[in-house]
Amino acid sequence: MSKNKSKTANETDQAQIAGALTRAAARAQKRSTPSAATRQQSAQQAARAARRLSERAAAESLTDISYAPLDSPFGPLLAASTSNGLVRLAFPEESTDAVLERLAQRLSPRIVEASKPLEPVQRELEDYFSGRRRDFKLALDWALIGPFARKVLHRTAEIPFGGVLSYAEVAAEAGSPRGSRAAGNALGSNPIPIVIPCHRVLRSGGALGGYGGGLDRKRYLLELEGALQGDR
Repeated sequence: MSKNKSKTANETDQAQIAGALTRAAARAQKRSTPSAATRQQSAQQAARAARRLSERAAAESLTDISYAPLDSPFGPLLAASTSNGLVRLAFPEESTDAVLERLAQRLSPRIVEASKPLEPVQRELEDYFSGRRRDFKLALDWALIGPFARKVLHRTAEIPFGGVLSYAEVAAEAGSPRGSRAAGNALGSNPIPIVIPCHRVLRSGGALGGYGGGLDRKRYLLELEGALQGDR
């Protein structure tokens, strides 16, 4: 056999060996790499385990704040509670990370996602939006609300279902007859909207005024309560 023929045969043998090794490695990798379904199942199991640990931590008072997303006609509301009661209710466009960071800075970094402590909030919200509830009976934590804002929001919480007050009236009843603007700021920064019904405060003359959740939501809530007449 000539040198050229011998060289060609060797190259062919090497190519066949390399191909066999490549196929063997691919088969081994396929056997050792989890399928997409397996990876998804593992992720779901890990998520369930994390939820169980969070629920247990909340149940055993190993955390200071529990939070969970709650259903509403506006989309998922982020609710957070402490041992004193509901402390925060955030609209969907509010960043979850920003809300939780604020809670960690103002109250405690011991925060877990746990739905069970928020179940009473979900039930009362469902009843309210379906027309079966006119008053919330939830315990509230006022820790995020300053002294003047607390006066304003306490008075706001007393406005009955279907009723309204003006900014000037709320300011006066909070002890600041000329504090309409300050009252408006307090209402606009209400950390527990809907439950503390800042949507029931209007401008003198009946104009909607402002609302932290947007005027469409304010109008929706007032129509739901019969304080405004709408198309629904």
